[in-house]
Amino acid sequence: MTATAASDYRCAGASLLDTEPMAGTAPADVAWLFVEQPGPWGRQAVAECRLPEAVRDHLAGLDGVRVQLIRRPGGASGPGVRVFSAVLGDRPVVRTALLADPTELLGGLDDLSWEPYGDPLWLVCTNGRRDLCCAERGRPVAAALAARWPDATWETSHLGGHRFSGTLLALPAGVVLGRLDPGSAVAACAALEAGRLPAHLARGRSGLPGIAQVAELYLRAELGLHRLDDIRVVGVEDGRVRLEAGGAAYLVEVEESLGAPRRHSCADLRTKAAPVYTVVGWGT
Repeated sequence: MTATAASDYRCAGASLLDTEPMAGTAPADVAWLFVEQPGPWGRQAVAECRLPEAVRDHLAGLDGVRVQLIRRPGGASGPGVRVFSAVLGDRPVVRTALLADPTELLGGLDDLSWEPYGDPLWLVCTNGRRDLCCAERGRPVAAALAARWPDATWETSHLGGHRFSGTLLALPAGVVLGRLDPGSAVAACAALEAGRLPAHLARGRSGLPGIAQVAELYLRAELGLHRLDDIRVVGVEDGRVRLEAGGAAYLVEVEESLGAPRRHSCADLRTKAAPVYTVVGWGT
């Protein structure tokens, strides 16, 4: 493939044209750390940013925590360094702290002056150094959300799934949305704020494995459930996902296979297969 062909390729457009399913593609990470750094960001954002080298190295070495950079749309920043911590699951916990200096992170996360954070957060993937679609599709989404929710909206460095841009992580619910444009993003986040899941734009719920994300979305469609708290995943084992909804227990069986090889990013010159999920049975 020539360099010109690679530069003209857009992974999000190709994925949409192929009607590639989004369900099950949300990051499975449970613990997240978001650190304000106005930018610019490199392709490997944490390693290639303007944080002090010692802080970059420390963040890269954190075990069991996914680290993201955040910044306000347009690059504006207030005093200090805003950080958020999120632990996702049945009872998600989101905390925030305002640091005088990013070197405070070197003392350990437990030593920070955390405060509970209960308001919505819309974290939109926009790092064009990582993938062009994230910038071209993500930044207009972030701008539209910031116009309505200026305090809730942040750009973030990398959520994965460039080919589902514009994509965002909504906290505290942990829902990841994809294929957003400015209008659909505002409508979807308004639904989330009201406690409803815009299932047609959902990639899944972060903190769950892909098969559980698929099982939840499938059962919601079968039962006509739209509230965020209508369904709870209670267990995953050998392709079987146990869920609770309306006081009843359900079992959804999901098979995972590999789909046809495809380019996962605009800059990819090679193809690779992605997981494909198929629901093969469900019941009580």
